[in-house]
Amino acid sequence: MSLFDASEAANREKAQPLAARMRPRTLEEFVGQRHFLGEGKLLRRLLAADRLGSVIFYGPPGSGKTTLARLLAGATQSHFCQLSAVASGVKELRETLTEATDRLSTIGRRTLLFIDEIHRFNRAQQDVLLPDVEDGVVILVGATTENPFFTINSALVSRSRVFQFEPLSSDDIKTLIRQALADPDRGFGRREIHLHDDALEFLAETSDGDARRALSALEIGVLSSGPGPLEFTRPLAAESVQRKAVQYDRQGDAHYDAISALIKSVRGSDPDAALYWLARMLEGGEDVRFLARRLVILASEDIGNAHPAALTMAVAAAQACELVGLPECQLTLAQAVTYLACSPKSNAATLGISEARADVREGRLLPVPIHLRDAHYAGAKRMGHGQGYQYAHDEPDAIAAQDYLGVRREYYRPTDRGFERELGQRLEQIRAKLRGEEKEAESGE
Repeated sequence: MSLFDASEAANREKAQPLAARMRPRTLEEFVGQRHFLGEGKLLRRLLAADRLGSVIFYGPPGSGKTTLARLLAGATQSHFCQLSAVASGVKELRETLTEATDRLSTIGRRTLLFIDEIHRFNRAQQDVLLPDVEDGVVILVGATTENPFFTINSALVSRSRVFQFEPLSSDDIKTLIRQALADPDRGFGRREIHLHDDALEFLAETSDGDARRALSALEIGVLSSGPGPLEFTRPLAAESVQRKAVQYDRQGDAHYDAISALIKSVRGSDPDAALYWLARMLEGGEDVRFLARRLVILASEDIGNAHPAALTMAVAAAQACELVGLPECQLTLAQAVTYLACSPKSNAATLGISEARADVREGRLLPVPIHLRDAHYAGAKRMGHGQGYQYAHDEPDAIAAQDYLGVRREYYRPTDRGFERELGQRLEQIRAKLRGEEKEAESGE
């Protein structure tokens, strides 16, 4: 490298933002994703055995997908080549694969081909990769924020290992911030900076697991404060953090994961978590009618007769959302969510209809007992329809001792929670009367 080349490289590095300058240079410096990159974990074992094949990195922005791809190229002594699925077409892809083949043939060096946002390649473009991936000409590292099992060809997924990246933990973010403050060459180690504990905590919590966001906020705070010693306080941290756009795709994983979290939080009787996930979906632009419909379903599925008023509340909330609309209907949804979360829970009705439908689907079809059949048309009496039917209201308690099914089945099993406890006690008496067990008990006495 000439003197001019070194100077140009230094100038380019100086112009880079802090997040780019602080990218780890070795696997040992990489922070996060210990569930597959820690000692003894799968990716580490593959590297140790020199058996790294094609992989798909799936996870949120700022979690280290691009950085780790570069480190893997170094660890496997491969030539690193990067393409963006947004900017590259089949022509560029074929040229890159041809160069990789020539490189392997002439100097015996494999190519690690990193494709960012690989889910944006159409199926034809993804199919172009298959032969070279199968033959081992390239080590494919595809990065995506979308679920690869839905957005990438099944043939390509089946030939790759999928590693799911998690947002960096608060401790991980704190580690990166401390490293940036201590590093004299790439970070702010040459400057006297006192980062207050509450400011560090604030940066870690508000970054949402995104390393770039945390380091960018640190850099803004430092560079906007002028030269000299710096007290990096929480107010300075708050001023330096830009409001992050909510990562939310109403047709993708974020949609399904968030509604799953909301429903499970309500089912689990945690109104605080439920309000957070509701807020997350509202901020992401979720359709309030979708939210209202899911709450109506939940009121029957997970609360049921333990608190029958829950369904009334959910239906009323759905109607109010149609009448009022946003932003005011967020109050209605919040009221409904907290009410449902704090209600006693029962899925007895849900299990009951599931078991009854399973009996029907599996062929256990029961004939309608003759005394229950329709007797309101000419000729019904000649076939015996309705004969022996006992009109329930003729009984003092409006319960007639007769069979309504033809076999003994108990689909509905009330829980001991909320109003369903009272229903269960009453149901015991009803079933005894229906089966004539009360009369048998009286005659036995």
